[in-house]
Amino acid sequence: MAQTHKISDTPHRRPVDLFAEERGLLRTANPNPYDLARVIPLRASSQFRITLDTNRYSVPAEFANQRLTVKAYPDRICIYHQDRLIARHLRSFDRHQDIEDPDHPKALLEQRKSAREQRLLSQFLSLSSKAPAYYEGLLARRFNARGHVRKIIALAEIYGTDACSRAIDDALVFNAFSSEYIAHLLEARARTKSQPTSPLSLTRRADLLDLELPEPDLSIYEVDHDE
Repeated sequence: MAQTHKISDTPHRRPVDLFAEERGLLRTANPNPYDLARVIPLRASSQFRITLDTNRYSVPAEFANQRLTVKAYPDRICIYHQDRLIARHLRSFDRHQDIEDPDHPKALLEQRKSAREQRLLSQFLSLSSKAPAYYEGLLARRFNARGHVRKIIALAEIYGTDACSRAIDDALVFNAFSSEYIAHLLEARARTKSQPTSPLSLTRRADLLDLELPEPDLSIYEVDHDE
């Protein structure tokens, strides 16, 4: 059976041809669908969490204690700081769950690590007036200079600050930049101090006066008058 095409009201134009021309001009009826989210203003906790329906959801650590806006959808929640989307989670309908994005605490961990490293460095530099120069040597010659700093601080706690200060000064003289060399100096000096010395046995003059000598036998000098 032969296929026929209906002719439109436009003289000698088929609807299928008109549709091909108009396809590029067509738009969706509603390009911005209605937002069905429930909008909730919340404040993040000091643990960078917001709480929704007993569940806790993380936000980036730098937004702890900040006022945020939560959009709760049936399948997800979106968290905004002002107009900026800062976190997105699948929505949980369990109870008392803690949902964390592994990237959210990274900034806080880096900040805490940096603060801890600064405290250790300050503690190391206070060990000796020459500690800054020794640290520069560690940076120039050791891949993990901070690791050597941590070990030297631990050695100072074991052997004492004064002993460690002397070891740093001596190691700097020999351009020996490592925690192992500092440990060697400290151990060697500790062994030297612990070796007992043999006491000298001296004879006192008073002891000489207390010597008891036997009485001499004078009978051999007696003369026999009968001879």
